[in-house]
Amino acid sequence: MKNYIFNTQSSLWGEPECIGFGTDDFYIKEIDRELADMTIIKNHYSKKVVSIAHHKLNLGVFYNKKMMGVLQYGFAMNPASCGNVVKGTKIDEYLELNRMWISDNCKKYAESQAISYSIKYIKKKLKKIKWIQSFADERCGGFGIVYQACSFDFFGEHNSIFWELDGETYHNSRFTNNNDRKCIYFKANKHRAKKNILRQFRYIKFIDKREKKNCLLDEKPYPKHYKND
Repeated sequence: MKNYIFNTQSSLWGEPECIGFGTDDFYIKEIDRELADMTIIKNHYSKKVVSIAHHKLNLGVFYNKKMMGVLQYGFAMNPASCGNVVKGTKIDEYLELNRMWISDNCKKYAESQAISYSIKYIKKKLKKIKWIQSFADERCGGFGIVYQACSFDFFGEHNSIFWELDGETYHNSRFTNNNDRKCIYFKANKHRAKKNILRQFRYIKFIDKREKKNCLLDEKPYPKHYKND
């Protein structure tokens, strides 16, 4: 099948395993979680990855055979909240794009093209997935312009609290687990932390178009991106 990338090892069940999608010079392909985590921690502005309980899929972004980025798909912070977004959604029927980093040295419009390729891959590999959610953070700039380019629907914005402490940034919800080592450390040092209130913009891509009518959120017009983008 054109543009799909398959495992070169033979399969006992007919078609070889699909492991990616793209062209010779630009493609996405599944990679090990360890490599994906290491890349995100080194390069993503958050310097963090989601917990393994929220994790599902690691995709490397390759340009001229060199890995230039990573997309990590998984669940929302509250995985079961999917039914509050799209009525009737089961936990294995949606994904959230938790982390994305692509090098500035990659090709022009690499972010939107990588997302588009990843969606085509998900359609083939994870056939139960009905919709994909992602949040554009105010720190990224552009109010989610890459999602607009990929024809995601926009479902409004909300303010989230983030804390900066010792060079790390944490979402406010992180500090509800009293058994978490970093949570304990943060609470003991909260007086030193800087509080930031940032806007987050929710985008949803309906792979199964029929599911849009079950969405419990109100669709909004796209927000205008920064003038200098």
